[in-house]
Amino acid sequence: MKNIAIVEDENAAAEHLTAFIQRYAAEFGQQFNITRFCDGEAFLQNYKTVYAVVFLDIQMPRKNGMDAAVELRRHDKNVSIIFITNLVQYALKGYEVDAVSFLLKPVNYYDFSLKFKKALDIYLMNEERSFTVNAPGGLCRISTDKLMYVEIISHRLHYHLIDDVIEMTGVLSNVEQELGAYGFLRCNTCYLVNPKFIVRVKGSEVQVGDRTLQISRPRRAAFMEGLTNWYAGAGGGSHG
Repeated sequence: MKNIAIVEDENAAAEHLTAFIQRYAAEFGQQFNITRFCDGEAFLQNYKTVYAVVFLDIQMPRKNGMDAAVELRRHDKNVSIIFITNLVQYALKGYEVDAVSFLLKPVNYYDFSLKFKKALDIYLMNEERSFTVNAPGGLCRISTDKLMYVEIISHRLHYHLIDDVIEMTGVLSNVEQELGAYGFLRCNTCYLVNPKFIVRVKGSEVQVGDRTLQISRPRRAAFMEGLTNWYAGAGGGSHG
């Protein structure tokens, strides 16, 4: 059973969404646990990374939906966000918080069902390749599809994501054990890289995204072997 959150200050709109979720569940033989919050503050208070999809109204008192989404992303990189709004121009800012889509009020069921299915599919894809870290602001759920590399500097771990950097105390060897199952490779004592983001390897350097990292001599053979195996398992690829 997947948990769904509705963050909506209007009772009628919240009931409308709840009815649509229940209708979708009946049509597709699924079960959902629906929790409604009246505003962003209530939703984010003691937030736990248990939700698959969050329906987030943009215009709300105390904390609007866009601000709530920005804060939500600090704790949960995986949850699928669908904005609910009267105004298209607000919804178009959703890319800044990696929103799946938006629904315009009044919401119709056909539009809802398409976007809800997409949100569930994206969540499932991310959830299969995600892990949780104990960040300074509380537990944070991260998808390995968005994690480029992990760096350690003076006993501080830096998780370099596509759109963020999360920093905390830790040991890189422990992270290596956890992320090895996802194909992450150690190129030296400081870096653990996601082969998905490797652009090229040249000599003693590996380019990960737009960053160039060093490959240590003792680790080069194992790193290249691991990378070759990853490319073979991923269905092919190339690096120079």
